[in-house]
Amino acid sequence: METDRETREQSILNRFAELEAAISEPSVMARQEHYISLLREHAGLEPVVAFIRQRQKLAQELQDTEALMQESREADPELYKLAEAEHKSTLQALAETDQSLKLALLPQDPLDDRDVVLEIRGGVGGEESALFAADLFNMYRRYAERRGYQLEMVDLNETELGGIKEVICTVSGQGAYSRLKFESGVHRVQRIPVTESGGRIHTSAATVAVMPSVDEVDIQIDPKDLRIDTYRSSGAGGQHVNKTSSAIRITHLPSGLVVTCQDERSQHKNKDKAMAVLRSRLYEMESARQAGAVADERKNLVGSGDRSQRIRTYNFPQGRVTDHRIGLTLYKIEDIMQGDLDLLIDPLIAAEQAQKLAAGETEQPDVRSMEA
Repeated sequence: METDRETREQSILNRFAELEAAISEPSVMARQEHYISLLREHAGLEPVVAFIRQRQKLAQELQDTEALMQESREADPELYKLAEAEHKSTLQALAETDQSLKLALLPQDPLDDRDVVLEIRGGVGGEESALFAADLFNMYRRYAERRGYQLEMVDLNETELGGIKEVICTVSGQGAYSRLKFESGVHRVQRIPVTESGGRIHTSAATVAVMPSVDEVDIQIDPKDLRIDTYRSSGAGGQHVNKTSSAIRITHLPSGLVVTCQDERSQHKNKDKAMAVLRSRLYEMESARQAGAVADERKNLVGSGDRSQRIRTYNFPQGRVTDHRIGLTLYKIEDIMQGDLDLLIDPLIAAEQAQKLAAGETEQPDVRSMEA
């Protein structure tokens, strides 16, 4: 068992060395797509290699300390005590590094580094659900600011009271999808609506969809399958409003999907944003179809990502937020609504990692020989 582990770790180190040599080669750098692919693989292996090297260093220190303990057991009791304390400390550090290495070797979602298309829609509950959708949008906007992500609007449909019927935006930044992907589903709220004169607690809901941003390489769309309409922007916008037909509506005829964008003053930019959303929606549809065909009954610990699935309840009178997927309840609703979503996301990631560890899933290093 120990030999298998050592062989595997050495394979990872060898592959990492191959990658480091390759990405400095001018001939490889000239092939942009291949070069980017190698850079991504190198970046993915870097933390794993750091833990392997740390583990090897600690293992050697442990051997040295054990030898010193054996030599000083009778000859120098004081030195023995010092070595014994060092041995205990090194054992603990080694155990922690082992755990970190196991987590680093877990299979990674290849989409984790992607940017995000985020959609929020008011659900059951009328105006109150639209107001809650607006609260959720502000929560994600604040979270994006905390993480250093860039949030850009695509489309926004507001109500007269400041609620949101529907909002579509993109969130860009390192690891955006790896964290926000846990937010897909139905979010339920329990509170006294501002529209309620009797002071009764109401329950309503809003739906959140988080999709990875995909490139044209990931999903190809035939221009013949599209109907593109232009119209004048509406809403806030000063002199620009109703003077130029910059807003875009794209209909994907085979699927019936419709995407609109009127956030930018440029028709070209609006079209680019709408196409990005359309690609993400089509990618999600195809992924769901394939996942259903492969494992119709399989459900993930943190949810299937199905928008019909209730994932979380926000109870304002009690000041609590409950994530139903992992049974986590936090009495920190104000912090969470102010964008401190890591209070929920970190436990969800930990639960997913624990599930993978329990299932014995590990990442198999790619030890193919380097392309010339």
